[in-house]
Amino acid sequence: MLPEIIAFIAGTLVLAWLSRKPLRQPGSHGFYRFFAWECILALVVMNHRVWGTDPWSLHQFSSWLLMLSSIALVVAGITTLRQKGQARERADGESFYEWEKTTSLVTSGIFGYIRHPMYASLLALTWGAFLQNPSITGLLIADAGSILLYLTARRDEAECLAYFGQPYADYMKRTKGFIPGLL
Repeated sequence: MLPEIIAFIAGTLVLAWLSRKPLRQPGSHGFYRFFAWECILALVVMNHRVWGTDPWSLHQFSSWLLMLSSIALVVAGITTLRQKGQARERADGESFYEWEKTTSLVTSGIFGYIRHPMYASLLALTWGAFLQNPSITGLLIADAGSILLYLTARRDEAECLAYFGQPYADYMKRTKGFIPGLL
């Protein structure tokens, strides 16, 4: 149990350092994202001992599919943002990572299907980590992480509406948030 506590504390310190700017701005999308990352870290630390011990079981096989989906979503999202987003300094970008400081609204590539591929990636990772070793405690943490990712996306949308205005509102009407055609 002590190694898990140490791993969680070390992971929290790394995440806090990476999130130092958004943590100074409660209510920003990065503020909520930090706590979603904490939930994912907790699930990984809780379940690391059984990680892949029964890879063909339904729950672990599903876990691997979700985690592979997570990788594909984040790669597609970041690649598209870097290629089309024209990232540069923005007046409202103090709590953003460099690749998030897009000055052009990106609605092509993966963003033509869903508005939040990176948050969908984290959602898949959350449930993938949970499914490695499902438990009631893990379920509560995965639920909390999912709620935090929803709040992250909602805050991100408010920030995008403030920055991009009506074009973003129109974009919201024609694309789903996390799962094409559903949610």
